[in-house]
Amino acid sequence: MTLVAVLADPPRPGLVLDSLVDDAPIDAKDAADLYEASLLDTIAASANSGAKTLVNYRSDDTLPDEHVTDTPAEAEVRALASQVVDFDGDDVRFEVQVGSTFDARVGNTVTHLLRDDPDVSSVLAVDGVAPLIGRGDVDSTSMKLRRSPVVLGPSDDGAVWGAAFGDLVDFEGAYTPPALETLTQRAVDAGHDVDYAPTYPRIDTPSGLRATVAQIRARQHADRIVPEHTAQIVDDLGLAVRDRGDGPEIVRE
Repeated sequence: MTLVAVLADPPRPGLVLDSLVDDAPIDAKDAADLYEASLLDTIAASANSGAKTLVNYRSDDTLPDEHVTDTPAEAEVRALASQVVDFDGDDVRFEVQVGSTFDARVGNTVTHLLRDDPDVSSVLAVDGVAPLIGRGDVDSTSMKLRRSPVVLGPSDDGAVWGAAFGDLVDFEGAYTPPALETLTQRAVDAGHDVDYAPTYPRIDTPSGLRATVAQIRARQHADRIVPEHTAQIVDDLGLAVRDRGDGPEIVRE
């Protein structure tokens, strides 16, 4: 059985999607709302797929001091995820991340699950910032793992929206940009075949946010499926992509 590990930060202003604030017409609160919506859509896509779901939350002791609040990160993330999953169900788990860096946290989670959990045959690790992925992408990635021990989901600028493992690689520095190439090389070095899932943008870069908003707006015009929570916050903020003379840019209308 494939387990989807959704690595989740508490959606706090300044902690999440902070790279958008200087280059897009949104502030830190808007960025936190976008992250929260994208995380919800990611968890929902996993929960609606044929895989099991692990909400893998980041603990307070791994957060910068300025982003630690009176509300524990565990409680905040659990309350958020409870909007789309039932933690009393058999197919949903909630566990803390372990590690001081993103690479370490992914590596520790994947290694623990593959080595110690007899019910988990593969792990898809995602960090909740590519809301356009759907349950079909989770299921098709799981199918690809039957033929290749590593399946990567490409994104903008050589990044990945997710990485699936049926066997282990050396995770130290494995997400060094461009993560798609670095992870591929780690898999090859470990003797594994590599396959690739469809490409989706990430909303943690201005270009990825533009691509995501443009796709959501296009799907809305065509009356096609959109990521529910992300589409709602895009509507609430009035985000759109327009050409203002120097190329496409995010605007608020």
